[in-house]
Amino acid sequence: MKLGMVGLGRMGANMAQRLVAGGHGVVGFDRDPAAVKGLAAFGAHGVDSIAALAAALPAPRVVWVMVPAGGPTEATLAELGGALSRGDVVIEGGNSNYKDSQRRARDFAARGIGYLDCGTSGGVWGRENGYSMMVGGEKAAVALARPIFETLAPAKDRGWGHVGPSGAGHFTKMIHNGIEYGLMQAYAEGFSIMKHKEELALDLHQVAEIWREGSVVRSWLLDLTAAALKEDPAMASIAPYVSDSGEGRWTVQEAMDLDVPAPVITLSLLARFRSRDDESYADRLLAAMRQQFGGHAVKKA
Repeated sequence: MKLGMVGLGRMGANMAQRLVAGGHGVVGFDRDPAAVKGLAAFGAHGVDSIAALAAALPAPRVVWVMVPAGGPTEATLAELGGALSRGDVVIEGGNSNYKDSQRRARDFAARGIGYLDCGTSGGVWGRENGYSMMVGGEKAAVALARPIFETLAPAKDRGWGHVGPSGAGHFTKMIHNGIEYGLMQAYAEGFSIMKHKEELALDLHQVAEIWREGSVVRSWLLDLTAAALKEDPAMASIAPYVSDSGEGRWTVQEAMDLDVPAPVITLSLLARFRSRDDESYADRLLAAMRQQFGGHAVKKA
């Protein structure tokens, strides 16, 4: 099968490489000419525009979009919609809000173009291990793109699935990322407690390696934690600043809208916000209040 790929960042390029290795033809476009040129290294074909990409694909065309959520995805899909024809299929694999995906699916359907929202997980390791993909959209469009999903997944019948109508793919990926926030925060807090128990002089990398085998808390995230602790046990080279992609926020908002309690995910999101406050005015004010009501000492800046 021949696939168009728009967006050749690290993850998009890795996906393209896995597809080529699986016997598919890939035509790729990115605004970065160097990324397009890099496709030749593993047998894919690069083009210099979305129009050229559409022209290079046989009908019905299948095009995977892998660009940052928000404005870049919106602009890319608008241009792509003008280059495609009735019967073609667009797969949007970024971290878009599921409500945007539902709107886009309606817009494409009005032109006879299939639209699949595909929540995609696997990061930089997906090329070797396969990707986890949660697909939302019409059955006919999924059937047309099935060979692509089967190649990108860890196995044809594992790691991917058609989870529901338009929006369902990105909705389940949103919840996936919210859960990820909570898991990461739990690991980070546990290892922090162990690090602060200085009298035991624990080797945190050793502990992580022990937990990786047979423990009920073993996971791929723990595997990655162990690798990070091996490289830099004190985390001295990394600033205590944690970004978020937005999906944790959407998960918490959805929980509130549905009256579903989600304290772990919510607090893990707030912990990320806390990491970015270098000034920490709130902490300064807390110290001042303790001094006011109890005469407690404060540290001077």
